[in-house]
Amino acid sequence: MEEKEKVEVEIFVDKEEIGANEFVQNVMGKAIVGAVSALKGVKEDWAEIEIKVKRKY
Repeated sequence: MEEKEKVEVEIFVDKEEIGANEFVQNVMGKAIVGAVSALKGVKEDWAEIEIKVKRKY
């Protein structure tokens, strides 16, 4: 990911969208991109990363 590229992050909690400003989107997005990009098998030219997190009790 190039330094000037921006990321768009959408956050949903229990199907309700939670707003995030550009700063929060960039911080969260770049952290996720960095972690996922380091995984074996992830192509450099990906277009979208989707992560689902479920709470287990």
